[in-house]
Amino acid sequence: METPTARWRRLLPRTPGRWASVGAALAVLVGGGAWSAAADDGSPEVRREDRTLRMDGVPVDTSYFYGEGSGKRPAVLIGHGFGGSKNDVRAQAEKLAADGYAVLTWSARGFGKSGGKISLNDPDREVRDVSRLIDWLAERPEVELDKEGDPRVGLTGASYGGAVSLLAAGHDERVDAIAPVITYWNLADALFPDGVFKKLWAGIFITTGGGCERFEQRLCAMYERVAVSGEPDAEAVKLLTERSPSAVADRIKVPSLLLQGQSDSLFPLGQADAMQKAISANGAPVSVDWISGGHDGGDNETSRVQGRVGAWFDRYLKEDTGTGTGPAFRVTRTGGVDSTDGAALLRGASSDTYPGLRSGGREIAIDGGTKTFRNPAGAAPPAISAVPGLGGGLSQLSSLGVGLSLDFPGQYGRFESAPLDAAVRVTGTPTVRVNVTANEGRDAVLFGKLYDVSPDGRQQRLPSQLVAPYRITPGEQGRPLELALPAVDHEFDAGHRLRLVFSATDLGYASPAEPATYTVTADGPLTIPTAPAVRTAAAPLPWWTWGLPAAALVIAAVLLITARRRTATPAPDPALADVPLEITGLSKKYAKSVDRYAVRELSFRVEKGQVLGLLGPNGAGKTTTLRMLMGLITPDEGGIRVFGQAIRPGAPVLSRVGAFVEGAGFLPHLSGRANLDLYWQATGRPAEDAHIDEALEIAGLGDALARAVRTYSQGMRQRLAIAQAMLGMPDLLILDEPTNGLDPPQIREMRDVMIRYAAGGRTVIVSSHLLSEVEQSCTHLVVMDRGRLVQAGPVAEITGSGDMILVTTAEEVPEPLVEKIAALPGIGSAVRTGEGHGLLVRLDGATTSRLVADLVRLDVPVTGVGPHRRLEDAFLTLISQGAA
Repeated sequence: METPTARWRRLLPRTPGRWASVGAALAVLVGGGAWSAAADDGSPEVRREDRTLRMDGVPVDTSYFYGEGSGKRPAVLIGHGFGGSKNDVRAQAEKLAADGYAVLTWSARGFGKSGGKISLNDPDREVRDVSRLIDWLAERPEVELDKEGDPRVGLTGASYGGAVSLLAAGHDERVDAIAPVITYWNLADALFPDGVFKKLWAGIFITTGGGCERFEQRLCAMYERVAVSGEPDAEAVKLLTERSPSAVADRIKVPSLLLQGQSDSLFPLGQADAMQKAISANGAPVSVDWISGGHDGGDNETSRVQGRVGAWFDRYLKEDTGTGTGPAFRVTRTGGVDSTDGAALLRGASSDTYPGLRSGGREIAIDGGTKTFRNPAGAAPPAISAVPGLGGGLSQLSSLGVGLSLDFPGQYGRFESAPLDAAVRVTGTPTVRVNVTANEGRDAVLFGKLYDVSPDGRQQRLPSQLVAPYRITPGEQGRPLELALPAVDHEFDAGHRLRLVFSATDLGYASPAEPATYTVTADGPLTIPTAPAVRTAAAPLPWWTWGLPAAALVIAAVLLITARRRTATPAPDPALADVPLEITGLSKKYAKSVDRYAVRELSFRVEKGQVLGLLGPNGAGKTTTLRMLMGLITPDEGGIRVFGQAIRPGAPVLSRVGAFVEGAGFLPHLSGRANLDLYWQATGRPAEDAHIDEALEIAGLGDALARAVRTYSQGMRQRLAIAQAMLGMPDLLILDEPTNGLDPPQIREMRDVMIRYAAGGRTVIVSSHLLSEVEQSCTHLVVMDRGRLVQAGPVAEITGSGDMILVTTAEEVPEPLVEKIAALPGIGSAVRTGEGHGLLVRLDGATTSRLVADLVRLDVPVTGVGPHRRLEDAFLTLISQGAA
């Protein structure tokens, strides 16, 4: 059968590249040394050869990686990001070489040890260099050829390297597959969106490149001209467009994996959308992946991204038809914070088709009327959204409930929706129709953003800190216009409001220096893309699991107790029919004790979809509470209702409750599958209710299911235990110390299982001594001490944002500047942390947003801002208060 790659080759005959004839002009300037790098994990030995090649007299520094063996292999070129060098991609190159590729990396002109000027991927310079590197690969004996002079080759790279991958595919027909990462389609659109100059990012480009003198003179002159005027001219737009992949859109006809960052105010998601539309129109396979991070920081998911790139090349370069390339569309979503390192916990959602940016439009009414506001003289002070160069704290914090955007009174107009009656997931570009005018026939330069506002109106957050600029000319004013807001993936919770803001200024962009008055009238509802085909994707299945190993014994014990002791059961409460758990006035005394309580007057409630952590020191009464909840022991006072049904031994509603008992109770001489079948038969429930295939998918034991359990490792036993626990898919799952004996990777994967399980509308209650795990996994907490409730509520509410804020900085903050910060209005104190690269700031009336604005104004090199108090601090404080 003809493979997809072979079909592409037949449909698109490969011819030597546009500059293949210059291959003979390549000359080795410096003979590269070669040495071996053997991996510790037993992977093939990888050899590396360094060479400097001359291209049009310009030295280009290269490294070539290949594994041992004499067989032919496809080749991969890896480009680096702007301001970097070939050294930045060495690890990825070595990994691909160990996986059976010949890999070539290089430092682009003007970077690393390469010479020449930076020309921003000029087709006649940097892109032409790539074709000469392909010529060089065609001469290597290890490299597989499609025909003479035409190696089997793919390209990948991030940002600057991603753009040259796209450009090379459009200029050289020998390229067979590409995987660009967080890059641009049209550089003019990226730096001059809608004719508004993205001044901070443009300045960062120049300084990262080493200054204007390091660039081709034409580019330097263009930048200085636009930076002075504050507005791009036609010549600037034409120059950057000519050096963009969009200039060769009709010639990129190879399988393309497009990975774009959500936390990216430089190259936003719309750039990848334009790539997808153009390349798909050429008939090539395209997959789009929205990763968590981007140029504004966050988690760039390096391991997952490189794994997917490797699979893409396996499929389209090695022609391995058994390799899956992933869904046509995938988006990473944030599901909490890892308190050990501050990283966001990530989950994936996917679709078999790419939804675009406007799929599943839902209209949401916003309050109308006309808003009037001013652009201040000098466009200062500017509003704050994204702050390029902060290294990532701000955009990631926005997805975690921390709002750091700032709009100044009198400089913006605001429109707002009613509270949402249900949660809404926005995936794509919201749009709105407005009518805009400016005084004295001037251009109106506006910045649109869509805030997520809490029910009490006190907190607003800007998804990914993104804002969309608009230049509305006099000819466009006075009539309805459809404006597109930033493309995001964000869930607005029920009860929250959508707040549409148009601001006259923004820190990252150039606004007119002349004062002006703007009026904006909403001419219709917000249209929100919901991408209904995108569903939460199954994360990589865990190696370990929690389960229900002794449930058969529990059921037997319940039946025995029920046979001996029947008590009157209270009638069901219809008002609680959808409430997984409500505990009221629960008390239990120790055996043979008159006044000593294991649990005393305990009351709390758990809702659907929650992951509730039950916390307390040893002897707090947690296990006793769980035993009463499972019907194993009877309370002395109070009641427990599960879905409105009172809990008594043998209560029918217990069939909707699953419980984890530490330790696996399997029969060792039976196979894993036989143990699961026997357990389900013991419950007496119909076989079709077991959902056994779903349970086995989670277990991921493969052929081991047919082996005797006595041959299992501890990790395999735990995987079998999770399959047993999931049988029947209980609505309420109770876990008592489920992470005992698990190593850190297994614990981390368990977090994802609990979060995904609850996300399906089920409820999880977990008792654990690992506070960091509870903080990362749970949405709500119940804290107990000496049998009593100390506090209950959402994790964020119990940990509290506190009045102490930790500010991390790129460099040490001098003491005079610390004193200035301490003297700011609303600041109680400011001190440097022990290592010097941070501040502990105590708020005394000021908000976090105001603090960030003041720090930016004082040129403090902020890299992150967040609450200093964590669950461990809150827990110890609560317990100490309870002991007082």
